[in-house]
Amino acid sequence: MPPELLRVLEEAKARWTGKVRPSLNGGDAAACHLECETSELPAICNWLFAERECSFGGLIVEQGTPWQLRYVFYGQDSGWTHVVTYLHAGEERVPSVSRLIYAADWHEREAEDLFGLEFEGHPRLGDFVLHNDVWQEGVAPMRKGFDGSRPVTNREPDLNWKPRRIVEEAGAFGMPVGPVHSAAIAPVYFQLETVGEDVIRAQPRLFYAYRGLEKIAEGRQADDALLIAERISGTSAFAHSLGLCQGVEGLCQVEVPERASWLRVFLAEFERLRHHVAAIAGICESTGLAVSAAQAAILEEELLRISGSLTGHRYLFGMNVFGGLATDLDDAVCRRAAVQIAQVSDKLAVLQGMLSTSSSFLDRLEDVGKVSVSNARDFGLVGPIARASGLSRDLRKVAPYCGYDRVEFEVPQESEGDGYARLRLFFREAEQSARIISEIVQRIPAGRFRTPETALRPGAALGWVEAPGGAALHWIRLGEGGVVERYRIVTPSFANWHGFRLAAENFAFQDFPIILASFALSVHENDR
Repeated sequence: MPPELLRVLEEAKARWTGKVRPSLNGGDAAACHLECETSELPAICNWLFAERECSFGGLIVEQGTPWQLRYVFYGQDSGWTHVVTYLHAGEERVPSVSRLIYAADWHEREAEDLFGLEFEGHPRLGDFVLHNDVWQEGVAPMRKGFDGSRPVTNREPDLNWKPRRIVEEAGAFGMPVGPVHSAAIAPVYFQLETVGEDVIRAQPRLFYAYRGLEKIAEGRQADDALLIAERISGTSAFAHSLGLCQGVEGLCQVEVPERASWLRVFLAEFERLRHHVAAIAGICESTGLAVSAAQAAILEEELLRISGSLTGHRYLFGMNVFGGLATDLDDAVCRRAAVQIAQVSDKLAVLQGMLSTSSSFLDRLEDVGKVSVSNARDFGLVGPIARASGLSRDLRKVAPYCGYDRVEFEVPQESEGDGYARLRLFFREAEQSARIISEIVQRIPAGRFRTPETALRPGAALGWVEAPGGAALHWIRLGEGGVVERYRIVTPSFANWHGFRLAAENFAFQDFPIILASFALSVHENDR
């Protein structure tokens, strides 16, 4: 165990003498695994979050005898810490951590809805993933006894369901937006409440397109789970498949060839660049700049065509496999693609220069949709959205994977936390991705692009990746024969949707679509 993680373990054991112990089921020497009783859970998690300033990564629930609840934290200098507690026979109640760590709020609501566990002290449980106007409480579809292959025929929805109102002042009213939208956005409902022209409360209601991917993965082969990972969100397909691959490769102690690792970095940055160009196009469109939006969309299309020519798929599907890549990429072709990418990057810089001198454009973004660094941390925001508010956490630096520890790059950061800061972040990270690609293609070594055979074995491990939207976690547990027993997915959009209302509230209604565009959120990535 690394020295810093050993200090975490020793300090925890000293603070909670006899109540904290190293987990015997950790499975990862690069992480600190702490077992505790449920009564100590909130205090230990709050110590990691508040005193050691670790980020809350997610909650992983596994049904068994006993139940296992794993709270994952990661720090800038302290790596990964897993706090594990157990619920024995007949126990289905656990103290809520979200009372102290608000970033855990949605994670507990999700676990209550899907597993039927009760988080004592949580202020609002139910009507989350499974909408009460469609599903009755207590269905718990993620439990082992629930047959996901059969439709639920005895639904008993709450026919009297109404959107929850928060603002109760005289003259207050709610403005519904969605869930069906005229654009290509997937279904999401917003309850905007006000007593005048500014949004006082903005509550998103998601999961209309909930697909139950974690349930679908159970009982299937690990290769099938890889196909599911790619389909979490097409715009981040490579990142999510890479996260799962790293989990399986860590579990099975697969040594990925160096060439494959470098090519993975190349493709991951290519995907990040394309994602950010699309986000920039969306921001331009939301402000009514049709020409700028079209210019950015053209650049995105150029990148998609380069991707299709290079890999055979515009969104990089089918490239990752356990142990490396499904197919090799010719060095000369990669260098030619890097030149084309650099040309797109140059055009993007020209677009940025024009936008930065457009006063009417800047007026719609500056000081609009602000999120403070303290709020970004409390709500667990990740990726460019967090970094635009001054919260610099990037798993490429915090917990380097593939070849990122051998690539020279800085993590861009802004401090204002408004729409313009987020736009600048997208531009800066896109430029950086193009630079990383230019460096990578000159250093890709010769050799194998895939380990000949990956021998799957039982156990569990965590894979992670800095997806275009931010930190993504993939927890995989395999049984005999490589059968998936549990696949837990924590996406960046799940974290950032939770904090979106921070930016939308206390701003005018006409700012709402612009703020939404500046977050570059994915409904499909959230409604996994």
